[in-house]
Amino acid sequence: MDKAAIIGLGMTKIEANKVRDTFADMAWEAVNKALVDAGMTIDDIDNIVTTSNDFWDGRTISCMAVSDASGARHKNVSCCEGDGTFGAFYGLTRVLSGSYGTTLVTAHSKGSESVSSLITNASFDPIYDRGLGMDMISSAAMQATAYMHRTKTTPEQMALVSVKNHGNALRNPNAQLPMKITVNDVLKSEMIADPLHKLDCSPVSDGCCAVIIASESRAAKYARKPVWIKGVSFCSDSFFLGDRDLSRVPALTAAAKKVYGMAGITRPEKEIKVAEVYDAFSYQELMWLEALGIAKDGQAGKELEKGTYNLEGAVPVNPSGGLLSGHPVIAAGLIRIAEAVKQIRGDAGQYQIDGVKFALAQGVNGLCGQSHCVWVLGKDK
Repeated sequence: MDKAAIIGLGMTKIEANKVRDTFADMAWEAVNKALVDAGMTIDDIDNIVTTSNDFWDGRTISCMAVSDASGARHKNVSCCEGDGTFGAFYGLTRVLSGSYGTTLVTAHSKGSESVSSLITNASFDPIYDRGLGMDMISSAAMQATAYMHRTKTTPEQMALVSVKNHGNALRNPNAQLPMKITVNDVLKSEMIADPLHKLDCSPVSDGCCAVIIASESRAAKYARKPVWIKGVSFCSDSFFLGDRDLSRVPALTAAAKKVYGMAGITRPEKEIKVAEVYDAFSYQELMWLEALGIAKDGQAGKELEKGTYNLEGAVPVNPSGGLLSGHPVIAAGLIRIAEAVKQIRGDAGQYQIDGVKFALAQGVNGLCGQSHCVWVLGKDK
């Protein structure tokens, strides 16, 4: 693929309730941090992509709530609905088209102003599923059960994901829930939807992220530490849950296979040095790692027990603390990209992993991992 790089990033702190900040306030903060990071002004940005969701924002044309704060005045601006990785994909295509040299991508969410059960219930099939009162948590519980049954993954192995990621968050000043907990703490926490305990689930969160994507020539002009986009792919599975084997994720496997081909990666379990994956629930980290080819099918839980995915392990996963430590829904995937960029630059502070040449970031749209967007970023062109 043609060369493009991420040359700037900005994030707000992830919090349970940013009561003093509007959507625009969060976007303003993240955008200005990204511009400073890239050594640019808003005049150097050619076009803007905002990522939002009308349901989560509680208004129609929700992108309008952040357009001005994102610097859209007198610029080409468009919006993407869903996870921030898909918004970044849209921004990347604009740069690769040759029509624009730089694209600013934002993604924001205020879960504190939302009722997630009602919002995610509206995602279900209106004839067969919605009337049952299903939501994201209950459907995730169904998927967790199916995955555990097929792979023999244990509740203790799932709990280890929560222990690891909350522990990693102790090193991340932007994380919402840094905690030192044990497997027993997870298993004794409130049962939300069997088999998912409260500490198996990500929290309600507010936050915003912005990244700047540039063509090769513009990256050379501005960036102090360009991080090169080595490959990007997304794939979607069937919408209707009854048409899918919930214990498997073929859409993620297909997206990963394509992105590894773009990046020239043949052994992801050896070549990916850090992965930021979409761990909205503890079981998902294990399930996604297997579909990504970083873990063998059904073995991620056992590898976690060995320490493979710890900060000092062979493939550190979610060193930032992941979504279990803070989950602004729409911004979640874009934050995964930003965290991967920080690792490649060597800017991750206390949770920096040594020798990162390739980093992976993953975003998810839809119920039970219906759609996946996978990014591989690299230090070199």
